[in-house]
Amino acid sequence: MNQQPRIPDAETRKRHVEKMREVCRQLDALTLNLDELIAIFEADNRRQRRERLAGKYRRVESQVVE
Repeated sequence: MNQQPRIPDAETRKRHVEKMREVCRQLDALTLNLDELIAIFEADNRRQRRERLAGKYRRVESQVVE
């Protein structure tokens, strides 16, 4: 009744291990690309925030001078 899982032969295991290693390499490369993209977006967000704050303080300074 109960069928035990069959252990694949050595060649099949070797192929599966190589495929899994390749998938892991691809996932690592994709993760690195995503990390780089996130860093670009974060740098752009910091730049935009810096510009907004600089504009805000320029407006405040110009109102104080008037």
